[in-house]
Amino acid sequence: MQAIILAGGRGRRLLPYTTVLPKPLMPIGDHPILEVILRQLERAGFDDVIISTGYLHELIQAYLAGNPHPGLRIRCSHEAEPRGTIGPLHLIPDLAGTFMVMNGDILTDLDYRALIRAHREKGALATIATCTRQVKVDFGVLEHDSDLRIRGFREKPEYRFDVSMGIYVFQREILERVPRGRPFGFDELMLEMVRRGDPVFSYPFDGYWLDIGRPDDYARAMEEFGEYRERFLP
Repeated sequence: MQAIILAGGRGRRLLPYTTVLPKPLMPIGDHPILEVILRQLERAGFDDVIISTGYLHELIQAYLAGNPHPGLRIRCSHEAEPRGTIGPLHLIPDLAGTFMVMNGDILTDLDYRALIRAHREKGALATIATCTRQVKVDFGVLEHDSDLRIRGFREKPEYRFDVSMGIYVFQREILERVPRGRPFGFDELMLEMVRRGDPVFSYPFDGYWLDIGRPDDYARAMEEFGEYRERFLP
């Protein structure tokens, strides 16, 4: 199985930490988050991992050189200029027919094999792992008509959304929807595939998922990794 880890972003939300470290090398416990991901992929049966690098790529390459994974074929695909979330896939010449793409800053206990199995069973062109998140509005919300007459009121309402986990399974054919020569993001790909009526499916997940891209989430990840380590690295 083939996985692409997106590790090229500048991690601006985690400044000043990411001034000297690329986000995938931020430590979680006694490991960088990238190391946790690589061990999970190896345990799940992946044998081919491509790391899409950009910002501070030389540090990622140095880390990989000093921390080998004999069970994985690991290589880097470097983007000299930012190409968005999906654009860097054009730089990888030997994409498999079915492959997984994931952000390099995710702490989760998602079963990757089950995700890929669901993708194949659906005959999907793309499958997006999703989690439900609640957003609470800390104010009273007024509803009015076009004349500004108040028609409703809700005190501190909560909304539920299914959000992307930053983990996707694709068929190689998606590259036909991705333009060359300019940055192209996941949001643009989703809008284009929905417009075309492509078979794109959600894979709901109710386990642990945390994007460490913000300082408060990073602090939480460090605390909970130590507490629940066996969930992530059994």
